[in-house]
Amino acid sequence: MAHEHVSNTKRIWTVFGILSLITIVEVFFGISKPEFMHMNNFLGMNLLNWLFIILTLVKAYYIVYAFMHMEGEKTSLRYAVILPLIFLVVYLLFILLTEGNYIFEVFKNSTIKWNF
Repeated sequence: MAHEHVSNTKRIWTVFGILSLITIVEVFFGISKPEFMHMNNFLGMNLLNWLFIILTLVKAYYIVYAFMHMEGEKTSLRYAVILPLIFLVVYLLFILLTEGNYIFEVFKNSTIKWNF
């Protein structure tokens, strides 16, 4: 039995297009820095940074989904790979935002000066 080779050229270009589009949106917002996103804060960080984090996570998920062939796996395996990563990313963001805000407040309200 010979296996027929299936070309994935269309799928590869589709993935390339989607990832490129997300990257172009990130670069556009990074260069233009809209005031309504740059000056408004949500949970200790401005909305522009939240947009970058969300778009980066979407790109990371799509890379795992497409290039690690997760779309062909069972749902339980997909959840076993993706859910711990989502939990760890959210936990890391929580720690970074909490500790970063604490350090900022310590330096802002004390006699210790910024030396970095």
